Amino acid sequence: MSMKLGIIGGGQLAWMMKDAADKLGVELIVQTPSPNDPAVSIAQHSIFAAVDDAAATEILATKCNIVTFENEFVNLAALSLLEEQGVCFRPQLAALAPLLDKYEQRCYLRDLGLPVPQFLALSGEKKLESQIENLGFPVVLKARRHGYDGQGTFIIPDFATLSKIVNQTHSQFLVEEFVPFTKELAIIAARSVNGEIVIYPAVETLQKEQVCRWVIAPAQITQEQSLQIEAIAHKLLTSLQYIGVCGIELFLTAEGKILINEIAPRTHNSGHFSLDACETSQFEQHLRAVCGLPLGNTRLHCASAVMVNLLGYENSHCDYQKQRQQLANIPQATVHWYGKTEARPGRKLGHITVLLDQDHTNGVEDIIHKIESIWYPQ
Repeated sequence: MSMKLGIIGGGQLAWMMKDAADKLGVELIVQTPSPNDPAVSIAQHSIFAAVDDAAATEILATKCNIVTFENEFVNLAALSLLEEQGVCFRPQLAALAPLLDKYEQRCYLRDLGLPVPQFLALSGEKKLESQIENLGFPVVLKARRHGYDGQGTFIIPDFATLSKIVNQTHSQFLVEEFVPFTKELAIIAARSVNGEIVIYPAVETLQKEQVCRWVIAPAQITQEQSLQIEAIAHKLLTSLQYIGVCGIELFLTAEGKILINEIAPRTHNSGHFSLDACETSQFEQHLRAVCGLPLGNTRLHCASAVMVNLLGYENSHCDYQKQRQQLANIPQATVHWYGKTEARPGRKLGHITVLLDQDHTNGVEDIIHKIESIWYPQ
């Protein structure tokens, strides 16, 4: 009898679990809003409901052994009632609780002694000027909940802009210092039910308008910096007693200092390269972790790899078959197309990974340029 795994969320992160599920004999059941969502096509069964619909999750739980998450936009209080009734969530709700609100996440990391930028939560009871006077401009303003792919994140150049956004938007905000980083980094880590932790090579990422454009694996950083990032992952996952895959985004400053940007309690865009470049993908690793199986090897089986997101740049129902074929013709390239029925600017429609037989210092920029010149209109 196979393991039945419920997934809250039916986007591309759930869709990319298909091959691993087939390999491991895991049946996937998804709770997702739309019949057009990517994972519906690969799931054994789908429940069409919003991801924060706890009544739907109660139904989902009757059809599976374990419930996991594709995204973190859930109603934690309502799910807690289900957990008390015996529903098995992995990662556990206690591990998610400190991470879903960005201010509470910052406080948790700080209290663990992990390196984070200066930050504060805006309070409606105090004047804005007095709250942010120690940070200076520019600052970064983030919605405390439901920010994703740049939504709810603003780079604020001056007080007038800050005041306008805060007064027009009925959200709770985290404000933090703007970090003049030299590189944006990320790492994927996984922890099993037995406490085993495995970590993928740290990667360099490029974000435009707070959306990931590309990832290079491994990142060109010092061994000391790599070990520091791995230590951050170990300390965080152990403290949370986390089960599953977790993404950690970081900054590298000009002084060589590592600061944590954000934690994603799920599989993550920065780990997509692992589908083609690693012995065990992050998606297989997540299934292994939450289903109680031994964790797999995270080693790269190539010298390096580059992953480029294929982002929407227009409102369209096109399948972009011509561009996809041109991309697939790039040597050692694999195109992953998520099967979304509608394109719109900034939407993640797919990604391409190119494996490299030698160190990526030479030629990686040419590969990225070639991919983007094929994909985006001139």
